[in-house]
Amino acid sequence: MKCTCPDKLSNKLSASGKHKHDHTHRFSLRIQRDIKRVAGLIHRLSNTNTSGVDDYKVVESFGSDVVSGMDQGSGEYFIRLGVGSPPRKQYVVIDSGSDIVWVQCQPCKQCYKQSDPVFNPAQSASYSGVSCSSFVCSRIQNSGCSHADRCRYEVLYSDGSYTKGNLAFETITIGGTVVRNVAMGCGHSNQGMFVGAAGLLGLGGGSMSFLGQLGGQTGGAFSYCLVSRGSGTPGSLVFGREAMPVGAAWINLVRSPRAPSFYYIGLMGLGVGGVRVPLPEGVFDLNGSGDGGVVMDTGTAVTRFPTTAYQAFRDSFLIQTANLPRASGVSIFDTCYNLAGFGSVRVPTVSFYFTDGPILTLPAKNFLIPIDEAGTFCFAFAPSSSGLSIIGNIQQEGIQISIDGSNGFVGFGPNIC
Repeated sequence: MKCTCPDKLSNKLSASGKHKHDHTHRFSLRIQRDIKRVAGLIHRLSNTNTSGVDDYKVVESFGSDVVSGMDQGSGEYFIRLGVGSPPRKQYVVIDSGSDIVWVQCQPCKQCYKQSDPVFNPAQSASYSGVSCSSFVCSRIQNSGCSHADRCRYEVLYSDGSYTKGNLAFETITIGGTVVRNVAMGCGHSNQGMFVGAAGLLGLGGGSMSFLGQLGGQTGGAFSYCLVSRGSGTPGSLVFGREAMPVGAAWINLVRSPRAPSFYYIGLMGLGVGGVRVPLPEGVFDLNGSGDGGVVMDTGTAVTRFPTTAYQAFRDSFLIQTANLPRASGVSIFDTCYNLAGFGSVRVPTVSFYFTDGPILTLPAKNFLIPIDEAGTFCFAFAPSSSGLSIIGNIQQEGIQISIDGSNGFVGFGPNIC
């Protein structure tokens, strides 16, 4: 996975009035949501949960295609699954930083626009409300109780989005696999920038995430490949130990006492053009109180590093791209280039040096991204005033990533998408 040769970036964008405006508008929506999500991750604390929900009948390995929400202005990724019996098809966001499964439900007190009809629990033979006295109800943060002794939930997101409703057991169908008695939120009051998705499939490390509820039946393991935006082909999400690839570069998961639901990894350095960037010692370390560290997150688009690390990283990239024409900064990006008229350009490689030894070298499209259709490309990283670093989904694109939560490992490769 180590390559120190210069990379090549193709410029396939061409300017045209309407498409140029649409691309810029979608980009702006995507970055604004990303900024707010990162602010929420920085301030979020998670409670440690260790128990799951039983009574599943699943095969050892199953999964679904993953599609990008880029065309709808979303920086997130969706899968299509079935909810209820018979299954009603819905697009949901996959989120490795969340520990809840939910969809919008009828009757809607307040619902945002989604691409599929809103799920109606009255038409599902498998829908069953969770009682207030249920052990599952006690596992939900911000839970409450209705007059009918039904468990209520509420999730507030940092961008002002929210979902509120009843907690229920329901059947979820992914691919050809039926997963029964999934504890999920049935949201009757929802608002926010979910951009067409019916809800969210939480893949975090907590007991109430979809992965946590599957428990030992998948060995706490899943693998995903986020397709590169604009490629027109789907990526993948597969659950089960059989999804763990042979030939991956494996590193240790790092556990945080403050946020046990997040997938932390050990990062000790950054490289540009095959040369290690001088960085402050311990800048990526997770300390004993849970501050700092590096989180892998599918829901964040743009990778963030602490300001001191970002500035040194960016400056190294600038030195090695001094031959390229610069452009003004855009939104959170301060390092941009005017590549209009270039068929392709050669740029230095960008690499992550992990604590356990492996080096992940990114393809050019994962760190120099088009901002508009006028030929503006920006270095797809941003500084954070917090000590927390986040590896976002732009940098994860096209690389098979496997998480073995039970054994405490994260794998990169060997496959691509």
